[in-house]
Amino acid sequence: MERTNLDDLNAVMAIARKGTFRAAAVELNMSTTALSHAIARLEASLGVRLFNRTTRSLSLTSAGNIFIDQVGPALHDIRGALDAVRSERDTPSGTLRINAAPFAAQEIATLVFEFLRRHPDMTVDLVTEGRLTDIVADGFDLGVRVAGLIPTDMISMSLGRRQRYAVVGAPDYFANRPKPLVPPDLLKHDCIQVRLPGGALFKWRFEKDGETVQLDVEGPIILDEANLARAAVMENVGIGYFMEQNVIADIEAGRLIRVLDDWTPAFPGLCLYYPNRRNPAAGMKEFLALARRHAAETSEP
Repeated sequence: MERTNLDDLNAVMAIARKGTFRAAAVELNMSTTALSHAIARLEASLGVRLFNRTTRSLSLTSAGNIFIDQVGPALHDIRGALDAVRSERDTPSGTLRINAAPFAAQEIATLVFEFLRRHPDMTVDLVTEGRLTDIVADGFDLGVRVAGLIPTDMISMSLGRRQRYAVVGAPDYFANRPKPLVPPDLLKHDCIQVRLPGGALFKWRFEKDGETVQLDVEGPIILDEANLARAAVMENVGIGYFMEQNVIADIEAGRLIRVLDDWTPAFPGLCLYYPNRRNPAAGMKEFLALARRHAAETSEP
């Protein structure tokens, strides 16, 4: 039997995780053809097929499921052992994989750029996803999400600045309409509805003096991307509900009008989170140290 290398094992995990050879090849930074050949060699070496694949579908065989269940945890342990060895290096090197919500990626971009300037031997693979992924199963070192979404079995670190939502409409939209004064007034307006990654529609959340309100708003359009929702608001399609940083420049320039400001208090902001590793790699330790300094500098008094 031919020897099996670690890259081949990682390839199987990537295909199972991504669901297609093409998506796995992109993640692994290799061609689809090369990935297909690598899996074919591994299957020939093992004497079993790991995937049922046609031109339209891909699924794990029973042997493939056994592989994922048993080899997956072993690979996690191997990566931990390699990180322990790398942690002895004086100069951080290698790849740091970070998973973040799209708006969160924008927030940490400056931090990532500074890290790369300080450590030129490092590479950061920053993946943006709306859905909340399992960073351990999907091979990430760190995740970035709002505090309330972080799994309880993870170590988290605040990135300092608190977050706020903003409810906005275009000046022309409000030219002949009364501005909402309390959240239920929104039910009389056209609102930009937002679909979450899981398929459900996002409920607009408000709070004032201990009272909380959640609304299922209605409107002429449903979107799943913040830039499109902002464009719809700018075109007078309706009122939108955004993370404040996505529209603050428009508010300050007068392109958008903010309403219900007193119903959108600040809340705990973004956090880095990661699994408890006894010996993190040098690159990860340096990134966390830089993030702590960054958080201390940007925290509100």
